[in-house]
Amino acid sequence: MNPQAQLDAMIDRFTPEVAGVARAAVAMVMARLPGATVLVYDNYNALAIAFSASGKASQAVCSVALYPRWASLFLANGPDLADPDGLMEGQGATMRHIKLTPALVDDARVHALLDAAAANVRVPIDPAGEGRLVIQSVSAKQRPRRA
Repeated sequence: MNPQAQLDAMIDRFTPEVAGVARAAVAMVMARLPGATVLVYDNYNALAIAFSASGKASQAVCSVALYPRWASLFLANGPDLADPDGLMEGQGATMRHIKLTPALVDDARVHALLDAAAANVRVPIDPAGEGRLVIQSVSAKQRPRRA
């Protein structure tokens, strides 16, 4: 099975609502970050899809994480990003996240935060990059993907 088919199967394990939001979010991020290396981690708690300048998670601009009841967009350097509308949640030292809805995936404020995160990373994504998809890890033990 090719990496895209593997990712599709991983997303299909979630409810149609979560899967739909996640697919829309991944498509939106891919359109805004051409050339990104997409790293997939099917972990115990969540399915995480990171968008990086390379094959290193430490160089990720953002990630879309799927949980049983929602999907979130995590942004690198979140504490440093201007968020006048208070869309971001969390208290992490380097990341903040937005719980996504179909409307928020298409919201200009979310796009602006993503663009700011992309402009604020140490290693920027080269828009002319090859844009490959890599399944990095699949945890043998996972929580149920549906609530």
